[in-house]
Amino acid sequence: MDALFNITDASNWTSGSNDTSNGTVNWNQFVQPVWRIVLWGIAYSCIVIVSVVGNLTVIWIIIAHKRMRTVTNYFLLNLAFAETFMSAFNTVINFTYAVHNDWYFGFVYCRFHNFFPIAAVFASIYSMTAIALDRYMAIIHPLQQRMSSTETKVVVGVIWVLALLLAFPQYYYSNTYQDAGRVVCYIDWPEYTVCNFKKMYYVCVVILIYLLPLLVMGWAYLVVGLTLWASEIPGDSSDRYKEQLTAKRKVVKMMIVVVCTFAICWLPYHVFFLLEQFFPDMFIERFIQQVYLAIMWLAMSSTMYNPIIYCCLNDRFRAGFKQAFHFCPCVPRGSYEGLELKSTRYLQTQTSVYKASRMETTVSTVTQVGDDMEPTRVKAIAGPRRGGATVGARPHSSSLDLTSNGSSSRSVSKTVSETSSFYSSNHLQE
Repeated sequence: MDALFNITDASNWTSGSNDTSNGTVNWNQFVQPVWRIVLWGIAYSCIVIVSVVGNLTVIWIIIAHKRMRTVTNYFLLNLAFAETFMSAFNTVINFTYAVHNDWYFGFVYCRFHNFFPIAAVFASIYSMTAIALDRYMAIIHPLQQRMSSTETKVVVGVIWVLALLLAFPQYYYSNTYQDAGRVVCYIDWPEYTVCNFKKMYYVCVVILIYLLPLLVMGWAYLVVGLTLWASEIPGDSSDRYKEQLTAKRKVVKMMIVVVCTFAICWLPYHVFFLLEQFFPDMFIERFIQQVYLAIMWLAMSSTMYNPIIYCCLNDRFRAGFKQAFHFCPCVPRGSYEGLELKSTRYLQTQTSVYKASRMETTVSTVTQVGDDMEPTRVKAIAGPRRGGATVGARPHSSSLDLTSNGSSSRSVSKTVSETSSFYSSNHLQE
């Protein structure tokens, strides 16, 4: 019935039907009036449409633009992929099954239905955990080497392998059976005398896909937040430094909102199923169906919020969304250059400023070399004499002359140009 745990065991959520051998008619206590089904259908359809369209747009923005392929965005890509598939293949099925508690989709899809959502949620939350740890390393330990794109893809692969292993028991024990004119998709857990395997598995799942990653992310973002907001980082106080600090704060702020949204949406869901394991008698009442539909809607809605958060809190993603939906009359025209991290004019300005700064440094260095080599002649050129007359003597031909068009000038110009290109390239990758 649900995305992660199936509570339609033989002992729970019974149909309430009488025995047909006594001449009574079967009935299902979970059948709802049409108007209620329509309202729930609209609510769940909104989740599917917003989630699928929004996450596919995020995937397009990252894949189609080379400059968006950063470590953080690779994990956001994995997060969007998991949420897209969970919305497309499980939300509608969950709703259809929850409306009447009748399974229409066969044994094979019953296994997939119970298997994939756990893997998708695991991949989602551990992608967010990986982003939190990456931000922690980048801000707290900036001198250590960052993950490469290849290493990031390996981490994503490991996350999915672990997710599939964790979800495998629900795939293996999934089954269907006929119950008073309806089909039930449930998990036929084995019974052991030593321990309650079903209860132990659910508790471990809640710890692994909710409590543990949230604790790790909470610790990482607490340390990062204290570093970025509560204290001044020693070092450069230039405009460039302030710009970098502001950019880091924006990324961290966006990810904190994403994590908090996920935690709030899934908290009632996990509490619901933990209570079911320890107080099963509560879950045979008829009203529990409406409680379940509301809790499941909130949990599934977590898949549609992230694209909205990216669009509101990140300039680059906002530019991508504007480009993707430029045909809509309600979408304002925006600069598509914003998606390429910075506009061309901004990059030209930054490069010019950097060239000027590097040229000043190079001139100072070369002059110092001249001072060491020929102190008398360089001093004569450097300024007027005490009497006010300017000395016009030139240095010896073997010294470095920055004003000439010789090879030394070309060499310095080439060095500055190459250094500036290297700086710009590395700056864009961040």
